[in-house]
Amino acid sequence: MKYCRKCVQPDTRPGIYFDENGICGACLYEEEKKTIDWDARLKELQNIAEWAKKHTDSVYDCAIGVSGGKDSTLQAVYARDTLGLNPLLVSWVPDDLTDSGKIQMDNIRNLGFDVFCVRPNPVLMKKLTKKDFYKHMNPIKAGEHCLCASTNLIARGFKIPLVIQGENPALTLGVRNTGLGMGGNALNIAGLQTLSYGLEEYMGDGVTEKDLFFYSYDKDAMLKGDFKGVWIQYYMKEWSFWGNTEFAQKYGLKERKGHDPEKCGRINSYGSTDSNMQILNQMLKYYKLGFGFTTDEVCYAIREGRMTREEAIDLVEKYDGKCGNEYIEQFCEYLDITKDEFWRVVDKFVNKDLFEKDTAADIWKPKFKVGVDFDKNVKIEA
Repeated sequence: MKYCRKCVQPDTRPGIYFDENGICGACLYEEEKKTIDWDARLKELQNIAEWAKKHTDSVYDCAIGVSGGKDSTLQAVYARDTLGLNPLLVSWVPDDLTDSGKIQMDNIRNLGFDVFCVRPNPVLMKKLTKKDFYKHMNPIKAGEHCLCASTNLIARGFKIPLVIQGENPALTLGVRNTGLGMGGNALNIAGLQTLSYGLEEYMGDGVTEKDLFFYSYDKDAMLKGDFKGVWIQYYMKEWSFWGNTEFAQKYGLKERKGHDPEKCGRINSYGSTDSNMQILNQMLKYYKLGFGFTTDEVCYAIREGRMTREEAIDLVEKYDGKCGNEYIEQFCEYLDITKDEFWRVVDKFVNKDLFEKDTAADIWKPKFKVGVDFDKNVKIEA
């Protein structure tokens, strides 16, 4: 397992790109940002906003997918107050919505927005979540289908011409080897790694195509209907992981109640507060790929000049992949499985190249050292 020479991005991330010097695509983009004509980008975005105002057959000019968090708050306020759009906020509500998640959604709604909440059939969602856990050890996969599809479905249904999404991961995470593209077109959202599986594997066992309506994203239908989608981060020089947090704090964003990096596996207490399953899933990702959400957080901090690589490595070693026992118990209760069964599935999927079992302590320990970068002058096959 090797890491970017500038940040601590590992080579195990699906779709990741490294150049011949061992620099990841996200760090390369950070350098590219210095040469971008941001005034021209803003003008392009303003032209799209004006197009939306003229082409709408609805009361709303744009639809924005939101969770109520830091990025959602920035997108909604920027679309309304800077671009002059009248947005409809679309929220996919997880089955395990937390108290903090409710507070955040109330906060963004009270900033003066209409919010359309999508709550799919909980019996079906539980069934799909269980299938994804056993087949991919990725229990949020079905939810991500719903999250990505719902805003576009509502836009089509209400004839709202513009869909605004947050950041293009091909740029901010460096996953250039995907179908997302390197531009601002968010209609390419189906290129996300999770969505690339498609919905066919959910069919059968009593699940039909009709049952999956809120999980299905149809890019062709959006194009034929003359809709546009934008990654707003592509157009905003000021967009940043930590900067968005500071912006949203000014608009009332609250921390996750009882935040503890040792239990949450993350250092930003303002992120992903709506679902505890997100915390558990980052632990599962850690066992499959060797990194969790703390890695993402510190990589952003390094690129924004807020942290040194040495400080980042220390935080990754302390908190990456951590998950409180209460979150595991909640998940087991949700799926009606025992903790022994949960760990049986985890043991099956753990990457044995990256982890080894300490049988005495009954835990998986990493075999890799965080921050080992690529050898100099070695060509990288990404």
